[in-house]
Amino acid sequence: MATIEQSAANEKSATRVAIVTGGSGGIGGAVAAALAAQGAAVVVHYSGSAERAGKVVASIEEAGGTAVAVPGDVADEAAMTALFDVAEEHFGGVDVVVNTAGIMLLAPVAEMDLDAFDRMHRVNVRGTFVVSQLAARRLRPGGALINFSTSVTRLQQPTYAAYAATKGAVEAMTLILARELRGRDITVNAVAPGPTATPLFLEGKSPELVGRIAAASPLERLGTSEDIASAVAFLAAPEGRWINGQVLFSNGGIA
Repeated sequence: MATIEQSAANEKSATRVAIVTGGSGGIGGAVAAALAAQGAAVVVHYSGSAERAGKVVASIEEAGGTAVAVPGDVADEAAMTALFDVAEEHFGGVDVVVNTAGIMLLAPVAEMDLDAFDRMHRVNVRGTFVVSQLAARRLRPGGALINFSTSVTRLQQPTYAAYAATKGAVEAMTLILARELRGRDITVNAVAPGPTATPLFLEGKSPELVGRIAAASPLERLGTSEDIASAVAFLAAPEGRWINGQVLFSNGGIA
């Protein structure tokens, strides 16, 4: 007969565990909630607002789920190693890693400040690489890594060149890593959202501009954080296991 301690350990190891970087953001918070609704214990990473991360954790717990918030710089290997350590120490392992953390700084190529360019690459490219590297080393069999690109890589919109370049790099590393993990039973994909009605996207835009952007989609609306989270949840679920080494465009047909 198993002891109480053995039963608890078996239950802990059977629970799927997800890490969501940028989990305090609009899309990241929705992703964390969606994965928790699937039954995963969620490590909600944040770099700026402990208050927002705490609200995400509280919302998950109020719905009956399990979550913990952990701070850290996604581009710092030691900080991200500690993030994975928390997941393993609290919940027994890591099964799903979602990289929603990123920043978007816009300017025409001729006017882009190179310090801003470097900052964006540090977060979007190095940060995704650092977390992907750790995921490649520490995800359990049956796991999933889901990075974040953008539909702007196909839209060629002015002022987005530097940002799109970072996401082009994310796509490249994602597709190659999927092939490098042959035999590990781990899927690696990217989700590429289109215009999504988050506070960050809406900030500084007039209602007229938002309306024009929404009308560009055949569905004639902006995406929601929940739309994007649904795509991530699909890739993380058993139903999405045959999708591997792909970029999934979640944009309502805008591109």
